[in-house]
Amino acid sequence: MHKAGYVSIVGLPNAGKSTLLNALAGEKLSIVTHKPQTTRIRLKAFVTGKDFQIVFYDTPGIIQPKYKLQEAMMKHVEDALKDAEVVLLVVDAYHKSDDYQDINATRAQSKKKWLLALNKIDTMSAAKVEEAKKDWGQWFDAEDMFPISAAQKAGLDALVDKIVLLLPEHPPYYGEDELTDVSVRFIASEMIREQMLLQYRDEIPYSVEVIIEEFKELETLTRVRAVIAVERETQKAIVIGNKGSSIKKLGTASREKIEAFIGRKVFLDLSVKVKPNWRNDTTELHRFGYS
Repeated sequence: MHKAGYVSIVGLPNAGKSTLLNALAGEKLSIVTHKPQTTRIRLKAFVTGKDFQIVFYDTPGIIQPKYKLQEAMMKHVEDALKDAEVVLLVVDAYHKSDDYQDINATRAQSKKKWLLALNKIDTMSAAKVEEAKKDWGQWFDAEDMFPISAAQKAGLDALVDKIVLLLPEHPPYYGEDELTDVSVRFIASEMIREQMLLQYRDEIPYSVEVIIEEFKELETLTRVRAVIAVERETQKAIVIGNKGSSIKKLGTASREKIEAFIGRKVFLDLSVKVKPNWRNDTTELHRFGYS
């Protein structure tokens, strides 16, 4: 008997959803930073065992949208909830259940099976973990709560076993050796955006999008040409930096990450273009793949 199905990972920003996805997949597929709204789309990761395949959706952190980009991000969450057999709510175990009233209202109305991952227990005492389980016990049965540490890959086996029990009988949706359905080209663009989130402060990282215009595998290296879209000339100046110092630093860090992922030398060419108000421009959002 083989089981296969879809699981949506949802939660508030900074709960560790992407770290969990990467831990489950055994590969860094989703970018991770300490800043909220790092994840912008739903990203699939396939976890395949001898008699099962779980297709995980990593989704953006749930927020109240303020512009069209965020509306599109929340549409990815909505679609992932519809497509999944199981919903996995990932929470920072330090947070109280009262902080999740809106999500609980969605859970209460859902016909899907929901599980709870209490993340970051590696930073808590056993007593605090029990306190968190008691708090969340008003919404979840004990057998549906899983204290985990995504960063330390602790508690994941029990979580996977529970998910497999809930999945329907079905042949695998994807090949045994496949990890995701997104291209290396997309992952490269995300790695550049990740470094922007880490390197630049304030609003800059949230006002940018990275577009890969060329991804060409040559005999001795891979050539990547990427454009960083910003909304204002002042943002362009900040991204470039004094005499190009900032974009040079960004390019070096991004190139090293891409090289480590694809396992070969990379020539990375970065440029910056101003696309006014792109986060509220339906045409640009569609071109960037958000609709």
